[in-house]
Amino acid sequence: MMNHVMLNYYGVILTPWKIIGYLGVLLFAGRWFVQVIASYRAKQSKMPKLFWYMSFSGSVLLLSYFTFGKNDSVGVLSNMFPAVIALYNLYLGYKNTKNNVIDNAALNAQQG
Repeated sequence: MMNHVMLNYYGVILTPWKIIGYLGVLLFAGRWFVQVIASYRAKQSKMPKLFWYMSFSGSVLLLSYFTFGKNDSVGVLSNMFPAVIALYNLYLGYKNTKNNVIDNAALNAQQG
């Protein structure tokens, strides 16, 4: 069902798995536009949290495409590492935010 040809236009074949793959590529490539815009606004190099969300989401979509749609081990291996790195950076961001909230609550308790 996922390999069902939805469109065949001059040799370009579109299937549900290819749509998943294309969405993964759009997210994975689009993350760099997010990073450039954030850096431009900050006037210094920035890696916003959205960059890591897009990186992880794009990697998961591409992993799905290469695992189930194409059965391509090269594609799987090339997208596993970025998925792990993105997930790790999201974890660090979550941990850092949680610690900042706890630190601010403790500071407010001491002052008040």
